[in-house]
Amino acid sequence: MFDSHNRAIRYLRISVTDLCNLRCVYCMPAEGVAEAKPSEVLSFEEIYEFTKVAVGMGVEKVKITGGEPLVRKNITELLAMLSSISGIKDFGLTTNGVLLKQYAGELRKAGVQRLNISLDTVHPERYREITRIGVLQETLLGIETVLQLGFEKIKLNCVIKESPDEDDARGVADFAQKKGLEVRFIRQMDTEKGEFWPVIGGDGGNCAVCNRIRLSSKGMIFPCLFSDLSYDIRRMGYREAMLAAVQCKPEKGKHSHNRFCDIGG
Repeated sequence: MFDSHNRAIRYLRISVTDLCNLRCVYCMPAEGVAEAKPSEVLSFEEIYEFTKVAVGMGVEKVKITGGEPLVRKNITELLAMLSSISGIKDFGLTTNGVLLKQYAGELRKAGVQRLNISLDTVHPERYREITRIGVLQETLLGIETVLQLGFEKIKLNCVIKESPDEDDARGVADFAQKKGLEVRFIRQMDTEKGEFWPVIGGDGGNCAVCNRIRLSSKGMIFPCLFSDLSYDIRRMGYREAMLAAVQCKPEKGKHSHNRFCDIGG
């Protein structure tokens, strides 16, 4: 499945909730976001059926995001449903790690192959400052738990202001090296101004090879993080909405009024 700029669209990111148990200063307002009505949020069955259609159209990589996906009730049931879909070659989940100690075993049983864990600092006071309400030790315990359980595909996501040479970033890099983990440094973005940069240590932010489509928890497909274009899978139908999003995916994002927590970053 190719877009109008000859990019093969193979990657689907699915936001299962816009709620989060942290309030990171670069992502979410201090008061959090209002909880959507249950009828507004896609059911597990809707997500599963849409994903089957997307995989049938050429998607090979699926990543579950939020908000924080592990706050969605019974999330491991959905993960098991999705991992059973034939044709998914890479199935992962992004998390802030707070609930990993509790859910790591269930994630493994549900078929999650890859984890991206947010860690912006290894200093407790700075972690509290960045997340507003977080406790660093909870995330560190989560990381230790998934390592002990034998997860092999683990990456740390570290948000930076400008450079990996910043104190917090260097601390995360040292921690990752000791644990044998990879780090992706993600420079702070501004969707309204259209300010974004390629991910250091990853392939995000490189428009020329962007192969991803995003599904929000409320059933909207976004072809680009830096565009207000979106397509309603409930109103249009799964295949039709997917086709529209792929065909209208811009060559390069410009700006967006959407929040990261609404469409999964």
